Amino acid sequence: MSSPENTGPKNTSPKNTGADRALASAQYSLAKKYGDPARGDGIERHIFLCALSEKQKCCSREEGEASWNFLKTRLKELGLIGPKREGNHVRGEGGGVQRTKADCLQLCDAGPVAVVWPEGVWYHSCTPAALERIIQEHLIEGRPVEDLQLKPLAKP
Repeated sequence: MSSPENTGPKNTSPKNTGADRALASAQYSLAKKYGDPARGDGIERHIFLCALSEKQKCCSREEGEASWNFLKTRLKELGLIGPKREGNHVRGEGGGVQRTKADCLQLCDAGPVAVVWPEGVWYHSCTPAALERIIQEHLIEGRPVEDLQLKPLAKP
């Protein structure tokens, strides 16, 4: 009979050990960057910005870079990046938002284009001024910005 500490046979082959280390590293990074919703410290909203498309159909590369640089800088300035934090955290209260730069969200007009999850709200013309409104009204206050939303046309 095995002791309670024995969790079963260990496979110590180099291939599995490397895969185990890679998985543990990914799990650590996930907890650090995204938190754990079960503990109440996860990501509440995730904004994807199509800003640096190689095709440059939705916006020029310069427009996309300006929007992306604004978004990442502003979210960091406001302390919104990363898992949700309580006031007693070393970095103070905040977090709850993640941002991702996308090459293409497959909407090739009226860009830069963004989408905020989990609500699935799409935005057009995401200039720095528009992104400031999206940050303040949607990411912080939880109210989608109506006049910047990109909505499908109604079917006839």
